[in-house]
Amino acid sequence: MKNSHYDCLVIGAGHAGVEAALAASRLGCSTLLVTLFFETIGQMSCNPAIGGVGKGQLVKEIDALGGEMGLAADKTGIQFRQLNASKGQAVRSSRCQSDRKRYKLYLQDVVRQQKNLDILIGEVAEIVVHGGRIVGVKTASGDMIATKTVVVTTGTFLKGRMHVGTKITSGGRIGEPAAVRLADNFKDLGFEVLFFKTGTPPRLDGRTIDFSKLEAQHSDERPIPFSFRTPAIPKEQPLLPCYITHTTEATHEIIRSNFHLSPMYSGQIQATGVRYCPSIEDKIKRFTTKSSHHVFLEPEGLDTHEYYPNGISTGLPVEIQEAMVHSIPGLEKTVLTRPGYSIEHGVIPATELKPTLETKKITGLFLAGQINGTTGYEEAGAQGLIAGINAGLQAKGQKPFVLGRHEAYIGVLIDDLTTKGTDEPYRMFTSRVEYRLIIREDNADKRLARHGHELGLLSAADYDKVCKKYAMIDREVEHLKTTRIYPGSALDQELQKINSAALRQPTLLSDILRRPEVNYKMIAPYDVRLRLNASALSYAGLSVVAKPAYRPPAGRAGTGRHESNLAKTDGHLKNFPQEVIDQVEYEIKYEGFIKKQFKTVERFRHIENIKIPADMDYHKVGGLSTEIREKLKRFTPVSLGQANRISGVTPSAISILMVYLKKLSQDRQAAREEGPGAFQK
Repeated sequence: MKNSHYDCLVIGAGHAGVEAALAASRLGCSTLLVTLFFETIGQMSCNPAIGGVGKGQLVKEIDALGGEMGLAADKTGIQFRQLNASKGQAVRSSRCQSDRKRYKLYLQDVVRQQKNLDILIGEVAEIVVHGGRIVGVKTASGDMIATKTVVVTTGTFLKGRMHVGTKITSGGRIGEPAAVRLADNFKDLGFEVLFFKTGTPPRLDGRTIDFSKLEAQHSDERPIPFSFRTPAIPKEQPLLPCYITHTTEATHEIIRSNFHLSPMYSGQIQATGVRYCPSIEDKIKRFTTKSSHHVFLEPEGLDTHEYYPNGISTGLPVEIQEAMVHSIPGLEKTVLTRPGYSIEHGVIPATELKPTLETKKITGLFLAGQINGTTGYEEAGAQGLIAGINAGLQAKGQKPFVLGRHEAYIGVLIDDLTTKGTDEPYRMFTSRVEYRLIIREDNADKRLARHGHELGLLSAADYDKVCKKYAMIDREVEHLKTTRIYPGSALDQELQKINSAALRQPTLLSDILRRPEVNYKMIAPYDVRLRLNASALSYAGLSVVAKPAYRPPAGRAGTGRHESNLAKTDGHLKNFPQEVIDQVEYEIKYEGFIKKQFKTVERFRHIENIKIPADMDYHKVGGLSTEIREKLKRFTPVSLGQANRISGVTPSAISILMVYLKKLSQDRQAAREEGPGAFQK
């Protein structure tokens, strides 16, 4: 620690803490990252993987805003897969297995080299507040550190307790102490502290696994990077398979016979568990008709024999865990290198937060990650990035940064938490997102890179790359919408070969591409323009003058005799990167649905822009029920749109508020024109 005063101080160095600290320091703020151990910065506490359904979108958005998670995943990934690849682009999500050790070493190196960022090995015991505003923190050793803002990212450490059978140990992770004093400090500051439960499975010695009985799951042939700043995953980067096995009826009987020893079912744990990533005990209890559950064996890294058995998270006693593992095909003789455990940890209700992730009670205090009731690295990293950005902006006296639900999965995540709250660990899914046709994984850079550049988190060169990419896509979409193919042409004949309807009149390439059986690569070789050099120049960012679309002489349309520019030009579009081809095809095929969704966004945007004053007195608003007044007072929405999403606030109440806010705005404007004191009259 070089200074005694900082613009921003971050407590905790997990996925949320790292993103928060990097964001604030990259904004030019003097930043201090406080952690118990340097060696655990960026540690993957649970499974060694990044991304997944709904989560891959978050990682891409973190990257587009200038965060680090995507780059770390690309550099240390040992398997890459796109989930839901056979479905529409709107629900496709990227996922990679990461080398656990190399992932954290990468982040530790980034943190170590980051300008404006200091690291303190220690424990924060108290957040110091004066006049409702952050002034500093006190460490467990009694030192006072002054700071303008604090970001708390305690993960599972806030009064964490680990359970293995009847054995209970205080801590946030095996071998690491819990933040007990800080949890008590939150209570002293007037916050309610709830408890959620999560867990992890045992780790297995891969040398004792019989892989001959298992189904291998390999990486995609064309690995897709998470970061738009990663040109491609290098061919020499080692990739490993995962393996699939399953529980058996014998497994289930072992668990059923020992429910009384499970902390979740013995009454030992009262906290709420994860609905969408349940322990194996939960699965057996809830899905009584299922005779087996999948178990995915995930390699921990290139330099270890350990495997992570995804799907059998448990808090049962060690000897029961061993019996359970040995009942699974391929694992009959497997040695457990360490047991699984359940963990309950402190959570501050996220309804205590503004959309900036600053607490409503204390100015300058921001919360991010599992302390807000979420589960998962990606949800934590996204919150950490936004909290770090806003802590840095506040320290610099600048306006806050908030993403809407129509702009990003991150916007949905934070809006869900701060508007609705959560009574169980929150996990992101594509199904939570209303506008997923327009906020897809593949266009995260288009949506958010401008913000990252304006904030100062993305370089001019990186932003320029995004601009050139989408200029190329726009040009190609425009070309397809203005180029016609004629009956009798070579493409017409190819269409008939795949049982697609023959052309009866000159038809736009875009209309041909909209046919379900046609894809971009089918029409690409029949382009009107010879674009080998043009596409290469476009990707380099150089100007291209397009040749006018070919039109046959009058009276010759459809004869097929004038195709000098329509001849098959094999491979002329191979210079387009696959990511460009994918987006061109999506923009054309789903254009109608996309336009409809944009109209929906516009229809609701006006109420999102109607701000509710922080000092709003809901008792002065006639026509509201007592219940709705209490809810509005409790949640203190910042806009009419946010008020509209509070459970129980009716459409009629929104209409009443809209009228009241309009009149309030007019009265205040009139008061400003009349001069000081007029409004009080």
